[in-house]
Amino acid sequence: MVSELLKKYIWLIRTFVRAGERGMSLTELEERWELRFGTGYPRRTFNNHRDAIEALFNVRIECDRSTNRYYIPATEDVSDENAASAWIINTFTINEMLSMSKERLSGRVSVEDIPSGQRWLTHIMEAMTDNSELKVSYRKYDSGNSSAYTLRPYALKEASRRWYLVAYCTERDSVRVYGLDRILSLEQTGRHFRMPADFDVDALFATSFGVYLSDERPVRILLRTSAKEAGYLRDLPIHPSQKEIGNDGERITFSIFVRPNESLIMELERLGSRIEVLEPLSIRTRLAEDAAQLLSLYAADCHPDTCRRRDEGPGKKEDGPDK
Repeated sequence: MVSELLKKYIWLIRTFVRAGERGMSLTELEERWELRFGTGYPRRTFNNHRDAIEALFNVRIECDRSTNRYYIPATEDVSDENAASAWIINTFTINEMLSMSKERLSGRVSVEDIPSGQRWLTHIMEAMTDNSELKVSYRKYDSGNSSAYTLRPYALKEASRRWYLVAYCTERDSVRVYGLDRILSLEQTGRHFRMPADFDVDALFATSFGVYLSDERPVRILLRTSAKEAGYLRDLPIHPSQKEIGNDGERITFSIFVRPNESLIMELERLGSRIEVLEPLSIRTRLAEDAAQLLSLYAADCHPDTCRRRDEGPGKKEDGPDK
């Protein structure tokens, strides 16, 4: 569950978003706060919350000195579903609404579970807010033993239904990525750190796929797909660097600029025959080799008497989203 303090941060953001450009006076805000939380709201507490919200969500609550009204500039950016800060704000808001309306909305809202999201997420966000150092017990998937690390939590990143902590590890003297679902225990050390002034998590992963950081050089990858499938790629790009560079009406060509890794290969293979990788040759060859290995697993069962046509499917056609 979201901690009480984070709930208040999110409530403040949503309250100012609803207020729009006109904003609110401190008196109006105090009245709404008291109705919601049942306590007073001193100016000093509000200012502390403003600073924490800016540090955590990169959302600034400003004051118009000519009217003494507080507001969030460009509130549409906070409401934009494509904005990273909006995504996490809306995620917490939805979780809170679901917990408050569990009985009334039972059986009517379905969300995918993110196993690592509930146990450690709020603890880490609070440590990020205070720039507090963490002591973590961590176990990798390929090891039965755990390791203890002292981490400075720089950022959180969500990828493929998992949460990851981007942190400077004092034992390794480098920035590393840690899966929250592999953390066994976590506690604050009581020590604080200074965030690097130039740190930008989006810039850090700009040419990475998923959560992998490497020294590999990024490469330009060209993908070709049908006009129909192109619609899916436009709505949900493979990578933030994705660009549409060719369109003959039937076939659409996209490019991405990324450091190849196993996760990227798996994503391209997940898309199967819906896309064709044109270049580089190394990735095209890798996909062909993997496809050949997959075919060899099923080749004995795939012959004219037993192998269905792919477009017929295994049985009755299923209903999907309206397209």
